[in-house]
Formats: sequence, C-alpha cells, structure tokens
Amino acid sequence: MDLSIVVPIFNEEDNIPILHNRISEALADTTLEYELILVDDGSSDNSYPALKRLASKDDRVKVVRLRRNFGQTAAMTAGFDLASGRVVVPMDGDMQNDPLDIPLLLARIDEGYDVVSGWRKDRKDTFVNRRLPSILANSVISRMTGVHLHDYGCTLKAYRRDVLDDVNLYGEMHRFVPALAHQVGARVTEMPVRHHERLHGKSKYGISRTMKVILDLMTVKFLLSYSTKPIQLFGRWGIYTLGAGMASGAVTLYMKFFDGMSMNRNPLLILTAFLLFMGVQFIVLGLLAELSARTYYEAQGKQIYNIKEKINFG
Repeated sequence: MDLSIVVPIFNEEDNIPILHNRISEALADTTLEYELILVDDGSSDNSYPALKRLASKDDRVKVVRLRRNFGQTAAMTAGFDLASGRVVVPMDGDMQNDPLDIPLLLARIDEGYDVVSGWRKDRKDTFVNRRLPSILANSVISRMTGVHLHDYGCTLKAYRRDVLDDVNLYGEMHRFVPALAHQVGARVTEMPVRHHERLHGKSKYGISRTMKVILDLMTVKFLLSYSTKPIQLFGRWGIYTLGAGMASGAVTLYMKFFDGMSMNRNPLLILTAFLLFMGVQFIVLGLLAELSARTYYEAQGKQIYNIKEKINFG
C-alpha cells in the first residue's frame, strides 16, 4: 500500500460524499495504491450511515466507528494504528483541506523528507478568534520546540509510516507530531497548501481550545527536553530556590546582628523557610521523576535512542 489517508469525522454527514469524490478525483491520475480510512468519532448525526454507504461502494474506503466522541487526537491515532500505507496523510473532514495537495505532499516525501507539514498560507477563517490565536500559538510552539513551522494547526500533513511508529499521542497532541518526530531524528519540512471555506456544518474549533494547546505544549516541551533527564529541570530549580533561600537567610541574620531587627518580626524569615522548603521539594521531585523515567523505559524495553538504519547486522 502506497498511501493511507486518515480522516476523523464528527458530524460531517453532508461533507462525506463530497470528500470522497474530491479525494477520488485528486488521485485518479496517479498510480498510487491507496486506502481512505474514515474514523467516526462518535457522531450524533447521520455520518455513520453515510460512511457505511461509501464503504459498500468503494473497497478502498475503510470505516472505523469509535464508541463515543474521544476527540480529534484519539480519532487520528485510531486511523494511524490501522493504516497500512507507506505514507500516511491525515486531513480534516470539513472540506477546508484540499485533496489536490496530497500528490504535492507525496512529492516532497519522495525528496527525502519524513514529515511534510501543510501551511494554510491563505487561510479562510475569521481573524480575531481563529487566525490571530493561531499566529501567536505557532510562534510560541516554534520557539519552545525548536521546530519552526508557520502552521502547526493544519491537519493536512504527510508522514512516513515508520515515523509514526515512534510517536505516541495523547490529549490534543496531534498538532505536535512534527516536533515529536523531529525528536527521534525525522526530517521535517513545510509547504503551502490550499484552504477553503467550510461548505456544510459548524466548526468544532474555537478559542476555548487555547488552554488545552498551552497545557499540551508544556507536556511536549518536557518530553522533548527532559523526558530522559528530569533531574536537570527540577534539580536546577531546586538549586536556584535553595540559593535564594540561603541568601534570604543571610540577609535576615545580617539585619538581626547589625541592624538590631528581631528575626520574628522580619518577613524575610518566612521567605527563607519557604524557599528552603521549596528547594528541597524541587530536588526530591526531580529524583522521583528520575525513578519514574527509568521505570518507564526499562519496564517497557524502550530505548533512549532511535536507529534509522543498520547495515551488515544480519
């Protein structure tokens, strides 16, 4: 199988036939052997019957029905796990992504890249509640992860199958796959893709998702930088906090012996105790995180490295 297209579906009954037609037309002139995996993420409309009708007419269409609405990341992960293509391309089911961009993404993969991320350069969304938060979020994500992309939120991307095998997704982390893939040595690039206005239905995205993205970004930053060495993060802050506590304690003693200020009347004494306590807590937390990290890797037989290729090993 050359290509697996994975589409999470949530209440998109009117868009499903159009999506199938557009994908079929976009790939009609290619020689690609492909499958279209449509994941019904607990839709409450007639999306599932529409998906069943498609699957009965086209054996390239494979339908997955989740028991309830688990969210886009879970739906995409279900599709990824079942995909058998050499390259996996996720896209939205609202027809705002254009299937005509799929061959272009594959061409960039053939140039040697492992991940090709779509960039909705001419995005057809409202500015205040969609585009502006996205611009700010992409800037912060690029800075924190070190993988500079214009549009982390664009679902239309292309991944080599083996790259996805090394990435586990939770929460709302599907948007961070390029950064997580880069962590294991994948070559990541970006290309402009088309973007259209929604034809039918209502958008499931909004500014309310900002908090989820921020929290997941913290998780990704920790995984990228400290997952195998958490003491470097917590221990560092522990040392800083202990140092500040000792400095505060020294000032408290100076004020007692040289300025005649009683220690029990000096608020710095409380600050000193607080900082020393927090410093010890940070270090202990770091040590516990080290034990957890070792348990995570050793109990599951995971490695702290990733091999791309081996030669003459039999």
